[in-house]
Amino acid sequence: MNEPQAGTRKGTGLSLTLYNTLTRKKAPFEPLDKNNVRMYVCGPTVYDYAHIGNARPVIVFDVLYRLLRHTYGEDHVTYVRNITDVDDKINARAAEEGVEISEITKKTTDQFHADVAALGCLEPNIEPRATDHIDEMIAMIKTLIEKDVAYEAEGHVLFQVSKMADYGKLSGRSVDDMIAGARVEVAPYKKDPMDFVLWKPSEENLPGWDSPWGRGRPGWHIECSAMSNEHLNTPFDIHGGGIDLTFPHHENEVAQSRCCFGTDTMAQVWMHNGYLEVEGEKMSKSLGNFITIRQLLDEWKGYGWPGEALRYNMLKTHYRRPLDWTSEALDESHKTLWEWAEHLEGVISTEIPKVVIDALSDDLNTPKVISELHALYKAKDFGALQASLNFLGFSGDRENLGRIVSGTFEAHGSSQVKAVGAYKVLDIEGEELEKLIAARITARDNKDWAEADRIRDELEGMGIQLMDAKDPDTGEITTTWEVKR
Repeated sequence: MNEPQAGTRKGTGLSLTLYNTLTRKKAPFEPLDKNNVRMYVCGPTVYDYAHIGNARPVIVFDVLYRLLRHTYGEDHVTYVRNITDVDDKINARAAEEGVEISEITKKTTDQFHADVAALGCLEPNIEPRATDHIDEMIAMIKTLIEKDVAYEAEGHVLFQVSKMADYGKLSGRSVDDMIAGARVEVAPYKKDPMDFVLWKPSEENLPGWDSPWGRGRPGWHIECSAMSNEHLNTPFDIHGGGIDLTFPHHENEVAQSRCCFGTDTMAQVWMHNGYLEVEGEKMSKSLGNFITIRQLLDEWKGYGWPGEALRYNMLKTHYRRPLDWTSEALDESHKTLWEWAEHLEGVISTEIPKVVIDALSDDLNTPKVISELHALYKAKDFGALQASLNFLGFSGDRENLGRIVSGTFEAHGSSQVKAVGAYKVLDIEGEELEKLIAARITARDNKDWAEADRIRDELEGMGIQLMDAKDPDTGEITTTWEVKR
């Protein structure tokens, strides 16, 4: 029996196509070895809680990992996502808090794992830590010096950019553009401002390892080159990360890996997700819109959202496009999953529809996938909807979407309470909320204004605002409520 062609699933005839930052075009994906498809994605630098922008590549490449496993088989895909646990930012945070560096890295790593698990992400096959690969980094640096593309200067070792004729090919920038658009460290020991650090000296109070160039620690870029080669071998199939890493991080990875291992490429395909904004503005601490994954899960603008709602909201925008993260869009994502889950209880998953896999196979076209999910829901094909949601990392279970969600309740007369919408998780059960609203209406009808005000204030303390409106013709008073932001 003939084997399926690389990048083509048996029986479908459809190729997986991916956009390659290196070539600036979308093309059929052909792995170097279809029996071992290899992907490396830059993971977190563990000095602080991961923000929602960090969540985007984690979710995007989790979806790709799922698709690759579906296409080539679970045992034929190796996904590596690293942990950077030696970095100047980590050192600075430990000094700021007056604790050991290991305490910072352990706490932050544990939190990262909890956060991405809440987002429905599978664990990578391998999660290497930089501090476990210092020997491999030193070996690479030695080779680069021997090949005369790196040099030692005042305890530092630097990569000499001028020795690589096509430096800048990945980011599509000239050297002059890169100098003008980047924060290039000017140092007297550099032969050229663009030369970047492979190794630097460490003072006694900082992490350091013995090397031919003295006690020191690695530069950021060499870490990923060493870890990816150790676990995937250079060249490998796919290297992913956020678009902000294209230069200088990924550009420098390419330079040192190609020169060290003598290959034309470091990775066949380079994939980058687009930027994320919050409420139409660039996320920054100075603007007060810097949001961590944990804040969104626990409380953001007064509310916490389930991880599945965050995941769905992320996938509504194509991974290469900019994403504007808004509370309104997150509300709508939560509402959609809640409404679907109402019809999925006890449903047995059937086969994932071909239209869903086809959309994903077109450069992870998740907006098209979501459109197909809405079509399945409208057609009441709940078995296929459940299968598709499970494949994409969603449970389809209301237990994972919060206890109740709010919207607007209308109370007519002294007892009737009608649920009109469903949007947000609250710290009160729906039945209890209805009882409180009805009790206030009864108190108001009995002119017990003190009790009516007490209940209103109690609900306001929960973030629920009541609004009374009198019908000018009938005189009937309608009470509605909504969540205050």
